[in-house]
Amino acid sequence: MARFESTTVNDAVTVYCASSPEAPARFVAAAEELGRLAAASGLATVTGAGSAGLMGAVVRGTLSAGGRAIGVIPRFMVDRGWCNPAMTECHVTETMHERKALLASLGRGAIALPGGIGTMDELMDLLTLCQLGLYRHPVVILNIDGFYSGLLSQFAHADSCDMMRHTGLTEDLWTEVSEPSEAIRIMANHIESLRTE
Repeated sequence: MARFESTTVNDAVTVYCASSPEAPARFVAAAEELGRLAAASGLATVTGAGSAGLMGAVVRGTLSAGGRAIGVIPRFMVDRGWCNPAMTECHVTETMHERKALLASLGRGAIALPGGIGTMDELMDLLTLCQLGLYRHPVVILNIDGFYSGLLSQFAHADSCDMMRHTGLTEDLWTEVSEPSEAIRIMANHIESLRTE
């Protein structure tokens, strides 16, 4: 069993997002902007190491602004040629479960851009860890053009049915924003606060 407890990168943010090459241009543009803003704020980005879609755009934006783009990808995806060769550094895992654990542990917070089943899975897993008190960094849902409104509505419905546990939590499980700049501001402020502790 792989162990990832001590792998946190001090100034990195994990970004969950689609790798689909058919992703709408407005989402791709927001992903690239997020990468640029992260790098301009001195933050590395941690992604699933893909070349296409929003994932590739985050990497392009990060690198274009002189930042570090860290990738985490399972070996079978490397074997299929899906690994972005532009990554500053890349961690290869044996399984998808190890990939998910390492993605979460490398950053000091996470941002969810629009994405499909894989992105939703990563986001749900991280929110579960937050609810259990096992992940203590901010999770930001970047709700571009209402992409996540349906999911957020479902969360509200679950909460209204007393399915969301709040006992012992000092903050909300996530923060919803609509602009990449808001997401990066939250991450930069959080990381700065960790430096002064």
